[in-house]
Amino acid sequence: MVSKPEAGKPIVWLRGEVKTPPFSKEARIEAGYLLRRVQCGETLAFPHSRPMPAIGPRCHELRINDQAGTFRIMYRVDSDAIVVLEVFGKKMPQTPGTVIEACKRRLREYDRLSRARRGER
Repeated sequence: MVSKPEAGKPIVWLRGEVKTPPFSKEARIEAGYLLRRVQCGETLAFPHSRPMPAIGPRCHELRINDQAGTFRIMYRVDSDAIVVLEVFGKKMPQTPGTVIEACKRRLREYDRLSRARRGER
């Protein structure tokens, strides 16, 4: 699914969604606000976002803390879109290896399909 903003880059959702529940209404609004800032070209820093080089270049973890839980939105900033790789509730201090590997796999497939659409190998 691709959501197109009035201005800025579209968001391409490869996995996950931001909805209430499990997000509280406030956490959902915060996630939307932060994603909108990224769409408009702003580079977010800690505590809102942190780089995730273990996934790949230009990959980040959007951090949403809420009384309903701690949530993460894994994303990559491309020249033409914001690619959302995963949305999940975080229960441990470290990002699970399964999440990192799934994000890498989704990016490989997304990049492969993008190259194919452009007629590249």
